Amino acid sequence: MKTSEPFVFSSGVIGYPIVFVLLIWIVFWTEVRFGVDFNYLGVRPRTLEGLRGVILSPFIHSDIKHLFNNTIPLFVLSMALFYFYRGIAWQILLFGILFTGLFTWGIGRPANHIGASGVIYLLASFLFFKGIFSRYYRLIALSFIVVFLYGGLLWFVVPVDPGISWEGHLSGLLAGLLFAFIYKQKIVKPPKYEWEKPNYNQEDDPFMRHFDEDGNFVETLPETEPIEEITEEESPGTSYVYFYKKSKEE
Repeated sequence: MKTSEPFVFSSGVIGYPIVFVLLIWIVFWTEVRFGVDFNYLGVRPRTLEGLRGVILSPFIHSDIKHLFNNTIPLFVLSMALFYFYRGIAWQILLFGILFTGLFTWGIGRPANHIGASGVIYLLASFLFFKGIFSRYYRLIALSFIVVFLYGGLLWFVVPVDPGISWEGHLSGLLAGLLFAFIYKQKIVKPPKYEWEKPNYNQEDDPFMRHFDEDGNFVETLPETEPIEEITEEESPGTSYVYFYKKSKEE
């Protein structure tokens, strides 16, 4: 099913990403301020208690560098999601977090997997593949922008660093691809202008009538149809004036 919902910049486009980023910073501030450690709430693969990390792990970070590295791409990509895919943004974000966490829980090493990087891979993957599947030039352009900005993320879906949860990255990549395929028929397009519509008639457009057959602009339009005046008198001092144009059929 195709949708025609236009691209609209609303308060939620920037508001929701700010709230998301603010939450992960509040969690980190709480750890620092009160000397607590929430790392144990991360995804612990194939353990029952590790399932709580499916929802909680994106909000937990090991240190300030980890948090800062995730903040900017998370903000930029989530803002692009809410702008270009407003109608399905919450479904992608919420179910994407769930699927990313479950995939990590299923394939991850025995460790606590934490951080919002899985969500970043989810968003980057969805935005890229969705644009390619849509075959719509604006969304394809967005795909290339994502590759240009975050193409280097691809290196971290393999075990290049034992301290990095490549399983979470790979899970986000696969979840994004899955949702891009599921929603590939939902293409958001802006509304068409009058001149783009099939039933558009140039002769009815006051502006377009100023262009001749060669495309030259004509400032003053000539009178194409004569206007005739008829005066009808019924009694002294009373008269009625009628104006009419001959129809094309006459």
